[in-house]
Parts: sequence; C-alpha cells; structure tokens
Amino acid sequence: MNAPGSSPAKLVSGSIPGHLVSQTMPMVIGVAAIMSIGIVDAFFIGQLGRDALAAISFIFPVSVAITSLGVGIMVGINSVVARALGEGDHERAARRANFGIVFAAGCGALMGAALWLLIDPIFAAMNAPAHLMPLIRAYMQPYAVGFPLILIIMGFNGVLRGQGEARRTSTISIAYAAANWVLDPLLITGVFGFDGFGMAGAAYASVIGWGIGVVVALWLIRSTALPFSIALVRECRLVESAKAITKVALPAAFSNAINPLGLSILTALAALEGEAAVAGFGAAGRLQGFVIVPLLGLSGAIGGIVGQNWGAGRIDRAREAALWAAGFCVLWGLVVAIAMVFAGEQFARLFTDDPAVIAEFALYLEIAAWGYAGFGLLIVGNGIMNAVDKAAFALVQSVARVFLVMLPVALIMQPGMGSAAIYTAELAANLFGAVSAVLIVRYIFAQRAPAWAAR
Repeated sequence: MNAPGSSPAKLVSGSIPGHLVSQTMPMVIGVAAIMSIGIVDAFFIGQLGRDALAAISFIFPVSVAITSLGVGIMVGINSVVARALGEGDHERAARRANFGIVFAAGCGALMGAALWLLIDPIFAAMNAPAHLMPLIRAYMQPYAVGFPLILIIMGFNGVLRGQGEARRTSTISIAYAAANWVLDPLLITGVFGFDGFGMAGAAYASVIGWGIGVVVALWLIRSTALPFSIALVRECRLVESAKAITKVALPAAFSNAINPLGLSILTALAALEGEAAVAGFGAAGRLQGFVIVPLLGLSGAIGGIVGQNWGAGRIDRAREAALWAAGFCVLWGLVVAIAMVFAGEQFARLFTDDPAVIAEFALYLEIAAWGYAGFGLLIVGNGIMNAVDKAAFALVQSVARVFLVMLPVALIMQPGMGSAAIYTAELAANLFGAVSAVLIVRYIFAQRAPAWAAR
C-alpha cells in the first residue's frame, strides 16, 4: 500500500464544483458523441423509408439494454479502482484495473454470442411485425459479432473514470463516433455510385468505429497511473478481483438494463398503436437521448468523485458533490423540457415528413419531457450508489420504477388513452425514480456520517 498522499487520487482535494465541471464537461462531449451515433443512424436509416425507421425503433431499446449490461461492468471497474485509489492502495487499484479490462472482454464475447442466438425470440416478444424481421436481422447479426469490442472500450473507460481521467474517455468516444459519422452515409445509403448496405451498413459502421475506439484506448491508457499490463492480470487474485467487480457490476448491470427493458416493453405496447406510433416514439427517443447528454455525462463523472472521496473518508466532500449534481439535474431538466415541448414538431421534421409520425413524435415530447429532471436525479443517484458499493439499492429502485410504476401505468391507461398512456407511463416512472433516488442517497450518507464524524 502506498504511503498517504502518494496515491494518484486527485479528486480528494480541491474544489468540488471545479472537479464536477472538469470531469463532467469531457464526459458531456464523449456522451454527446456517442448519442450522435443514434441521431446520425436515424437520419440516414430514415431515408430508407418508414419500415426501416420502424425497424430501428425496435432495435434501439434492445441495443441500449445489452449495452447497459456492459455499462454495469464499466461501473464496477470504476468503483473498485476509485475506492482503492482513495484508500491509497495503488497496487490493488492497478491489479483490479487490468483484470477488469480482460473481464470486460470476456463478458462481451459471451453477451455477443447470446444476442446472436436470441435475435428472433427477443423481437418476437416485442411484437415486431414479420415483414420487419429481415431488416432487424440485417442489423443485429453484425452488431452481435462486433459487440465484444464495445465491452473492451467500456473496460478501459472504467479504469480511466476511476482515475479521474475524463478527458481520455471523451477522446475514445469521439474517435469511434467520428468514424461512425463518416461511415454511415457510405455504408447505409451509399455514395458515388455505391448502393450501400442499408440497415446492415449502420451496424458495420458501428463495429468498425468500436475497433478504432479500442486502438485509441490502448494508446491513451499507456501514459496514465494505471497502464494496461497482462503481467498484472497474471499476478492478481482472480477470484477476489472478480468478486469485487461483480459485487457492483452485477446489480449495476441489471439496474442499467432494466430501464431499457422497460423501454422495450413500452415499444411493444406502442406497436399495438401502429407503425407511426413506434416510429415516432423511437425517433423522439433518439432526440431525447441527445438533449439529456449533460445529465448522462454528470452521472458518469459523479462516480469517480464520490468514489475517491468515499474511499478516503471524506464524506463531507462526497455529500457536497451530490448536492451540486442534484441542483444541476433539476435546472437542466426543466429548461430542456420547455424547449422540447414548444419545438416538438420542428424537431420531428428532421427525421421524417410523415404527418402521422410527426404527430406521435410531438405528443411524446409534450408529455415525457417533463420527466427529464427526474431522470437526471435518478441516474446521478444510481451513479452515487454504485460508487459507494451500494449497487443493490440502485437495482431495487430500478426494478420498482419499471415494474411497479411504468408498466402498471401504461397497461391501465392505454385502453382509454392510446399511445399517450405509454408516454405518461415514462413520465410517472421518472418522477418516481427521482424521489426514490434522493431518499436512498440521503439514507446512505446519514448511515456513514457518524463513522466519519468520529474520526
């Protein structure tokens, strides 16, 4: 173990607001780059027609769900690395960081294989029409083959986030997003006489981009305090390291995946209202994913700040970070909601000129946008719970949000309200998530406060 003060735990001193800005801004840029992939995909796929846009609307929640499982692994790596650095144990941090990258790669291979085998059952359960299945398979098969690459990137990002290296994670995200921007028009619709691959082209662009991201990650991590070294993987206690990561990663993975699982079920319910509802719901979801990027960036940054200070016993600083983050969630969520409500139809026309799809797009924003602030509090709260090794709390909260609020509201209200009931269900779930996250985080800090005060 390193002597006190020798650990590269750079977030345990200095201004908390300053750390939040310095860690969140690069995250915002990186998350925006990632989210832009969905926007660019939807734009070019939309040029293939309504069927293609409906197909990607079915695909989107599934891809988010399985990627969220990978995010859980990243969160687990982030948590163990940040807390070890905060405690001053650099050697343990290095061992677990390197094991975590290899662990993420192995999980990616297993998840990709499972996804390939389950494509038809998954989309059948979502009520995807038979005539859309060829389009869905064309995308999902190459996506499944390349999936291990995005998990490797998440492994690297978990190590970098735990160190407080937000700028490097942002660079990785920009690298593979930029590759996707360039490749999408070429591989989806084609240029200069080349016809493109249609739906499959979008998947090819993503997989190639991920490959580029892995190369960039390998390069950037070399000059950090915790560089990648296979030798350290061989030296670490595999079972102990796996338990430490999975203690956070498993509940975090399921917690992250439950939210898009709920979205998948809502998509299946929207399918009962017709293809226009599915297309509008899916396209609006892509836009929503982009405008809440600052909230997503903050939720990614909060883990390293709270984790390092929690490991160092600076609960006062961890609590301060939580309060600043909550205030930003409320402010940003309300400002963006107002903009989305008043400009819904204009945004819809960026994706389609179909009047029925535009109407559903605008209706979704008029209702669901008021839950943005609540969603921000939810994901930031989850980030804090994961950082302090309380991922099980986040999992219970996420299960309750989807299965006790979102789905009952949708099922009860849909017969009388149609697609509006589905959008109202998402709003109700986000408001519930906000209240529960605030209460749980307050409880966690209250439980730890006496121990800290006695020091």
